[in-house]
Amino acid sequence: MQMFAYMQAWVKLPSAYTQFMSPTEHTQHTPLQGVPGPEVTPASVKVDVSGGSGMTIEWKDGHKSHYSFSWLREACPCALCDDARTKDKREPGQAAKPDPMALPMFKPTVKPTETAGVGKYAIRFTWSDGHQHGIYSWEFLREWCPCRQCHALREMAKLEDQPAQ
Repeated sequence: MQMFAYMQAWVKLPSAYTQFMSPTEHTQHTPLQGVPGPEVTPASVKVDVSGGSGMTIEWKDGHKSHYSFSWLREACPCALCDDARTKDKREPGQAAKPDPMALPMFKPTVKPTETAGVGKYAIRFTWSDGHQHGIYSWEFLREWCPCRQCHALREMAKLEDQPAQ
């Protein structure tokens, strides 16, 4: 059993996970095929809703990821958010560029009002802006880990995928 922290309370989640699709950039992953390895299986998940610091996942392979709530909201994997990010050529977690013609407005910090596990493969947030459709699979979260090391690995992979000139 793994431990899942929710609003200062601990909820036990089973450690067995359903199957996942292979990762594809800018898509929501669903449990359809492939077996997740230890790198996409959380050992523990802590969501600090009351403190507002975000979510920390310790993966079974020893890696530790921290996701701020603003990163998570910008990374929402639902079809609507994914489409908007793709059109703007943004990666998950990247904020939209402000319209240079618009007046700057105060925008309250978006934070989760509710958090729930989704089956054995994901977590879902209901956000203070009313959005609630994103299902953040463990595979998606590990693929887009915002730590420096994972970010550098993604950047190196992009360079390797570019055609030679």
